[in-house]
Amino acid sequence: QVQLVESGGGLVQAGGSLRLSCAASGRTFSSYAMGWFRQSPGKEREFVAAISGSGGSTYYADSVKGRFTISRDNAKNTVYLQMNSLKPEDTAVYYCAKSRAIIAQTTASAYDYWGQGTQVTVSS
Repeated sequence: QVQLVESGGGLVQAGGSLRLSCAASGRTFSSYAMGWFRQSPGKEREFVAAISGSGGSTYYADSVKGRFTISRDNAKNTVYLQMNSLKPEDTAVYYCAKSRAIIAQTTASAYDYWGQGTQVTVSS
């Protein structure tokens, strides 16, 4: 059983930055990839970013490439999402998730544990 707890969401003006954190329980954190997804009202959950177990490989949705950075600290069992140049269309509930595999995945079905989500609101 893995528990994931996100933090760092909030209200920010367009062009601003936020850093999301996701703390995971368990002793095998580096054995699996982690991902961030988001969901806004009336839309399906969408992939944002993923990182392999070692942190050596990362993947991003085209909509956030160049603005968001995913990273992880395996000593702290924590994954981060640094979000810069935020836009109103980034407004959503952001979820971190644990992958079943060590290789980074971009589809939600590859993830078996999810956090409760943290709200990010970007005002224009």
